[in-house]
Amino acid sequence: MAEHAEGSTEVFASPAEVMAVVADFDAYPDWVGNLEEVEVLHRDRRGRGTRVAFRLRTPMGDQAYTLAYRYQPRDAGVTWTYVEGTLDDLAGSYALEPTADGTTQVTYRLEVALGVPLPGLVKRQAAKQIVRSALSDLKRRVESM
Repeated sequence: MAEHAEGSTEVFASPAEVMAVVADFDAYPDWVGNLEEVEVLHRDRRGRGTRVAFRLRTPMGDQAYTLAYRYQPRDAGVTWTYVEGTLDDLAGSYALEPTADGTTQVTYRLEVALGVPLPGLVKRQAAKQIVRSALSDLKRRVESM
C-alpha cells in the first residue's frame, strides 16, 4: 500500500528560478541527500528531463528507479510517475505558486510504496521524512544560487 505525504515551504526566488533547479537533474547528486547517480534518459524539446533514472542509498539498501516527468505551463510545477525499478510505486509533484512578496510557495506531494515489508507507522514516517528532506534540500539549493 502506498503512503502519502505532503509539505510546503516558502522559497526566496521566483517560480522560474525554482523550476530551473528542479529540472536540472544532472546537478541533483550535488545537493540531494543519499543520491548516488542520475541519468537523464529522454528530454523534451526544451531540454528538460522527461524520463530520468536514479540510484540512491537508503537505510533499506540501494534503490534504483526510473521516473517519467510532466511539466506544467508557466513554471507552475512538475509531476512524476514511476516507470520501473526497485520500488513498488512512486508518484509526486512540486506545485509552485508565486506570492505577493516575490517568493514562491513550493508544495511537495508524494505517494510511495517502498517495496519492502515494514510496519505502517514506519512507512508513514519514511514518506514524511522524504518530503521534509526534499523541501529543505530544494530551498537551500535555490536560495544559495
